[in-house]
Amino acid sequence: MAKEASSDEKNGIVRLADARKTYQMGTEEVRALAGVSTSFEKGSFWAIMGPSGSGKSTMMNVLGCLDRLTSGAYYLDGQDVSEMDDDSLSELRLKYLGFIFQSFNLIPQLSVQRNIELPLYYLGWDAAHSADRAKELGEEVGLGDRLNHRPTELSGGQMQRVAVARALANDPQIIFADEPTGNLDSVTGIQIMELLSKLNQQGKTIIMVTHEPDIAAYANNRLHMIDGVIDRIETGAHETHEDRQEHLARH
Repeated sequence: MAKEASSDEKNGIVRLADARKTYQMGTEEVRALAGVSTSFEKGSFWAIMGPSGSGKSTMMNVLGCLDRLTSGAYYLDGQDVSEMDDDSLSELRLKYLGFIFQSFNLIPQLSVQRNIELPLYYLGWDAAHSADRAKELGEEVGLGDRLNHRPTELSGGQMQRVAVARALANDPQIIFADEPTGNLDSVTGIQIMELLSKLNQQGKTIIMVTHEPDIAAYANNRLHMIDGVIDRIETGAHETHEDRQEHLARH
């Protein structure tokens, strides 16, 4: 049974306390996370950045309940995730978290609608309710006329929109986005980031891994990792795409 966090630990919807993750690579011990303590407020938009091997992907996997800490604690909405068993973690992911991946991770044999419905199937929703929810989300991401298409019939940007809709199917508290624009051209990448910004403005907490400064600029907070620890945190919104376009137009 997961224990309740103290009042101080409930300040953020996500909180890491002296988080450590060690991997054994042959005879070498790799400290992917070397004592990270930080929190992410509900409704915030974060970009986690850093060079290859900095620990940013490990942090994302831990926060998304896809990997476990070697030591330390991870509190999600006041619950100590590090004490949960595998079944509890799976239920947590299914009910409260949404995921967007660089490679889309869509099932090619299924239509857009069925891909969006997939989390609802595992939640036990009936077919009619799931179909209505998928259609609603398809419209929200601009794919209302593509619901019967398969992923192979879509552009990269459209496939990522399907992934966003699927991530929203269970109305998650937190959306984790792992390099969400990595396989997209710059124009389509901007469209996806504007969609994520809109979701954040609607109250969704978004935690994103990216190595692109222009993409990270959409986040209000940027956490820089190096050698498994936090190098620095930047707080405050950067210029949005619209701000940059308006600035260029004036000059």
